[in-house]
Amino acid sequence: MKALIYKDKNTVTLTDRPLPTLQSPTDAIIKLSHTAICGTDLHIIKGDVATATPGRVLGHEGVGVIHELGASAESEGRLSKGDTVLISCITACGACPFCRKEMSSHCVSGGWILGNTIDGTQAEYVRIPHAASSLYKLPPGKVSLRDAVMLSDALPTGLECGTMNGKVAPGSTVVIIGAGAVGMSVMLTSMLYSPALLVVVDLDETRLAMARELGAHETVNSGGDKGQVVERLMKMTDGLGFDAVVEAVGIPGTFELCQELVAAGGVVANVGVHGTKVDLHLERLWDRNISITTRLVDATTTPMLLKLFQAGRLDMSKLTTHREYPLQILHSCFPYLRLDCYPI
Repeated sequence: MKALIYKDKNTVTLTDRPLPTLQSPTDAIIKLSHTAICGTDLHIIKGDVATATPGRVLGHEGVGVIHELGASAESEGRLSKGDTVLISCITACGACPFCRKEMSSHCVSGGWILGNTIDGTQAEYVRIPHAASSLYKLPPGKVSLRDAVMLSDALPTGLECGTMNGKVAPGSTVVIIGAGAVGMSVMLTSMLYSPALLVVVDLDETRLAMARELGAHETVNSGGDKGQVVERLMKMTDGLGFDAVVEAVGIPGTFELCQELVAAGGVVANVGVHGTKVDLHLERLWDRNISITTRLVDATTTPMLLKLFQAGRLDMSKLTTHREYPLQILHSCFPYLRLDCYPI
């Protein structure tokens, strides 16, 4: 099969690899129909993720068809060979102490392993451990399988790590730093909670235009003088700051911007993957009653999001701008994706 490999720092390659095989009765082999590039993949090729070593097949998002199914996974009766399924970015055994308290990102035999510590989804086939609790059956012909890929990672990450961790509530003020797929997903899921003010910040005008089209109340281009950007954003809240500030990039500059925008009693919800240290300005924040939250997506909200998607309450179609490309073109995309352009 063809697969995209993390070859070395800043280098990916498209190569031939053997088809994966079942290694456990709980495994499934999926023939991919759709996959995507995540900002986390960019952090891997930058060398920010030490657990992802050269030679790894990248990717942790996808939709496909069950090609093979282990005996244990099949005996549970939820899945069958030939089913169209959504692949969760988080592999969950469903039984360990972390899974039982809905922290499957820290599953003792799973978590974020696809495209990290085991081969991932940017290939023609992928092995999925703990298939019964890590795959979701999709009704073929009733939903867009291409759009459903967003439910692998972007939507649950946006909801859990951004909207829920940021304590977005009716009437609250929300600013999202970074308008990539995850930042947009924070915006879409925040709208379910009816904030009074929802602002999206990015460097790219095309993304900001899309954010406005999808429902952002205001957008701000963060290029240029930082002081003027902060002043403009603070004026939107009459100088009080934002109740929920979501960092959806993963670089020091955006985390520092978040600290300048948070209101007294507010929350800074970190979503971005950070590969280097950041400064925490406690000299300014120690008496502000703020919270700073971190989280790796657990994907426990995927079933609920899937229901909203199937009911037409979540329109992810506009989040996908480049579609139906073979792996050869996916490979060619990597050199043009930059973390300083707020990719996630």
